[in-house]
Amino acid sequence: MQENKWVINVLLIIIMFLVVIACIIGYMCLTNDVEIIEEKEEEALFTEENYPRVDGSTATLPLAEVFKANFTKTDIEDVELQHSKTRNAYVNLINGETDLILVTYPTEEEKKLAENQGVELEIVPIVKDAFVFFINKENPVENLTLSQIQNIYSGKIKNWKDVGGEDSQIKAFQRPQNSESQNGMLKLVMQGIKMMDPIKETITGEIADVIDVISDYDNDKTAIGYSYYYYATSMYTNDNMKLLSVNGIKPTYDNIKTGLYNLQTEYYAVIRKNEPENSNTRKLLNAMKSVKGQSIAKEAGYVQNY
Repeated sequence: MQENKWVINVLLIIIMFLVVIACIIGYMCLTNDVEIIEEKEEEALFTEENYPRVDGSTATLPLAEVFKANFTKTDIEDVELQHSKTRNAYVNLINGETDLILVTYPTEEEKKLAENQGVELEIVPIVKDAFVFFINKENPVENLTLSQIQNIYSGKIKNWKDVGGEDSQIKAFQRPQNSESQNGMLKLVMQGIKMMDPIKETITGEIADVIDVISDYDNDKTAIGYSYYYYATSMYTNDNMKLLSVNGIKPTYDNIKTGLYNLQTEYYAVIRKNEPENSNTRKLLNAMKSVKGQSIAKEAGYVQNY
């Protein structure tokens, strides 16, 4: 009887030993598989030589740069890209001089140009952006309605006290004509309402010509300015500036992503629709839409679309 117990105990010890060995082997195999997957994930999708030709708007140049840096495993400082602005980018794509452009939605004129050239465009939203307004942090105003903004920039409201602020004249700064921000202001905000004349300043040109130019936003306590969310949060912002809520909704990342803050637009990747399914251009387009691509866009300060 004692001998049987001894045999059973020995067998149990052997079984336990084998189980431990099996677990160790399984863990090592799993770890190796994970390492292989991670190595594959770290591989560059493209080389510098086979990366598609990319063009676009000024506002999407930083986005294009981070995409290329990540997808080619290149240091961002070594990435060389130039964007010829929205209109020229569409022309280049239609003429076959570039493969993919990052831009705003095409105008009727750009659609007509493509049609006349027999080119069908494939337009895919990549990231969201929003139109935002900013003021000095010392200004007590936190929110403006869309109607109040329209009245400020059409010249009907001239004093901050009329919108819940202090008794002081409003310095309503504008952007240069035909700039992306000015076009966004006219389309998304003013919606056909005529804007008042912008604040200007006189400067002396290189050959002593005296010219008037639209003044840049100076963040004075009585100032208000506007731009797109990306620029306002990544380039223009400083510790003494704050973004205004519009119609009671703050322009936060989440509110823009969900559409709750509705003064927004999107940036699109546009390619020629006859682009082959297995081309590097489509491979890049799919990478931009992927989880990794959207994460890259978010880290760069843009609002994810997917």
